[in-house]
Amino acid sequence: MATARVLLRRIAASSSVNLPEHRAASPALWASRMVPSQAHSSAAEPASAKPKKMKTFSIYRWNPDNPAKPKLQNYEVDLNDCGPMVLDALIKIKNEMDPSLTFRRSCREGICGSCAMNIDGDNGLACLTKIQSDAAASTISPLPHMFVIKDLVVDMTNFYAQYKSVEPWLKRKDPPEEPGKEVLQSKKDRAKLDGMYECILCACCSTSCPSYWWNPETYLGPAALLHANRWIQDSRDQYTKERLDAINDEFKLYRCHTIKNCAHACPKGLNPAKQIEAIKKLQLQQ
Repeated sequence: MATARVLLRRIAASSSVNLPEHRAASPALWASRMVPSQAHSSAAEPASAKPKKMKTFSIYRWNPDNPAKPKLQNYEVDLNDCGPMVLDALIKIKNEMDPSLTFRRSCREGICGSCAMNIDGDNGLACLTKIQSDAAASTISPLPHMFVIKDLVVDMTNFYAQYKSVEPWLKRKDPPEEPGKEVLQSKKDRAKLDGMYECILCACCSTSCPSYWWNPETYLGPAALLHANRWIQDSRDQYTKERLDAINDEFKLYRCHTIKNCAHACPKGLNPAKQIEAIKKLQLQQ
């Protein structure tokens, strides 16, 4: 027992080392016990920078406060430091190069239709149009045959007035079967609206139509007529005849010559010309 007590006292004495003093007394021993820390990835040496991939964007510029003629202004953008879409390049130019550049944009998801413009000769949404990295330069201009307010912003007043003229809302003569409740519709009738309700009113189709260029005040245009047929085909609407009579006009409807530029230009993949043909067939059946 005595021997065991002596051993316990020696162990306790040897373990009661003052830690700071122990560090100071044998720094080599303390350093050897430390686990070497690894450098964080963010602290690693930066990789060699990618070579710049420059692309020229030639953008239509016109300021109503300056009576000078419109011009195309070139901007050089490094595609390695820019998003993949044309709208990314426009935002980068506005934020970093020229804050006076004016254009519309909102959702950046192809839903609002705000950023419609002409890109390399085709109407489309800047947020859905990829930058062509293999081309030397891209030309960006406003929607064609529209009054320009400033730079890439056009006046949509006439376009929206034509849309309003087709009364794009549900019209009924009879109240719902249950007061205060919705008017039901079968799945088959609902499927008839596919290819029409998806329109986002970006005006890409109407501004690509030669008939609309020639008669913008009288011809309703692909977008407005597509929405007209959307309500003509709706089984819940009870003003089908009145709607057909309202657009049964030489200019409102029959200026369409089925060129189908509208189908090519639509960023949502719709076919307004097909819907206009459907309206014409209904007119013949009356």
